[in-house]
Amino acid sequence: MPMFSLGNAKLSIPVILAPMSGISSYPFRALNRGFGCEFAFTEMIDSHSLCRLTRRTLEMLTITPADSPLGIQLVGKDAKYVLEAMDVLRKYKYDILDLNAACPVRKVASKGQGASLLKDPKKLQELLGQMVKHSDVPVTAKIRLGFSDAKNAVDIALSVQDAGVSAVTVHGRTAKQGYTGSVDYQAIRKIKKALNIPVVGSGDVFTAELAKKMFDETGCDLVALARGALGNPWIFKEVWEYLKKGKTAPKPDASEVINVMKKHLDLYIDFWGETRGVVRFRTFVVWYTRGFDNIRPLRNIMSTAKTRQHMFELIDQLRDRTRINCDPQLLRQEP
Repeated sequence: MPMFSLGNAKLSIPVILAPMSGISSYPFRALNRGFGCEFAFTEMIDSHSLCRLTRRTLEMLTITPADSPLGIQLVGKDAKYVLEAMDVLRKYKYDILDLNAACPVRKVASKGQGASLLKDPKKLQELLGQMVKHSDVPVTAKIRLGFSDAKNAVDIALSVQDAGVSAVTVHGRTAKQGYTGSVDYQAIRKIKKALNIPVVGSGDVFTAELAKKMFDETGCDLVALARGALGNPWIFKEVWEYLKKGKTAPKPDASEVINVMKKHLDLYIDFWGETRGVVRFRTFVVWYTRGFDNIRPLRNIMSTAKTRQHMFELIDQLRDRTRINCDPQLLRQEP
């Protein structure tokens, strides 16, 4: 069986779970690991908040031995706070430390963090270089093609490599594009050809076919799944089967969706308690129920459920509904 490398982690499938803010909690990672996800990241953690040891940040760092191999992603712009945050992390067991230089969201970029770091590649390189020297684990970075345009995409990637990182994840859009427009596969391909470290392709991997397209058109070493895994933990096995056999796996039927939704909900309740667990789970209802006919009225009721029993009763109503395959273009849309 072939092995794929990311830092010191050895993987049997070249597919990882990307960090997603507000999503990649411990129970979410645990659910996906049960469906073939080998490597996962925590959600993006603000280095300044980690230095202050806020309750929310420490909750994000819930890790168990089974939650491995694991990457922790930091966001920050000041070496002082990033390095201090790394000191806090020394008591945790994880495999890769990633710096987010890709988040285009205003509340992050307006602080000079995330994708704003792409405006000054030299500063980004210096920050990453200090992280590499200070870290006990391999350091990686997630970038976009640029902030407002992609003309310096290869140069940015080379400067990141020169900082000493072990791998780079490239989202095939600029920060200005956000999540609109098309992924530029050729730009990722140029980066892959220019670098001698592993490149992880990212962007619009919603299906097994789109994962193969990312590999074929970019030559990347691994693919990161983000929005494609929302309400769709089956995608890890689907991608690997499609890469090996070229066959598209049948989509799970209503009964399987129901069973997984209940398992997901119970994981959330076990972690956060019933009230908070149900409320957090409601975020996933739209993603799980895409493709079901006449689903909006039921979704609206689910969005108000507050107890496990009520949510279970509503989930069971999916048995009477037809589920069809979703158009990948619909999966791109935010709920």
